[in-house]
Amino acid sequence: MIRDDLIKIIKNCWTYIRHASGDDAYERYCAHHQLNHHKSERMNPAEYFKYRQKNKWSGVTRCC
Repeated sequence: MIRDDLIKIIKNCWTYIRHASGDDAYERYCAHHQLNHHKSERMNPAEYFKYRQKNKWSGVTRCC
């Protein structure tokens, strides 16, 4: 059906937008943690946000 195809396209676009903007970063972190680090404790959303901000803004943030 055309309606089902349209819904699938919209969902795929929304998934892409969330991924490209980083909106789904915590969800991706949780999935990665579950697969690779399931024996250690997972960061909560606030801890993860602080971790990401620290990594993003520490060190050299310019090209020259």
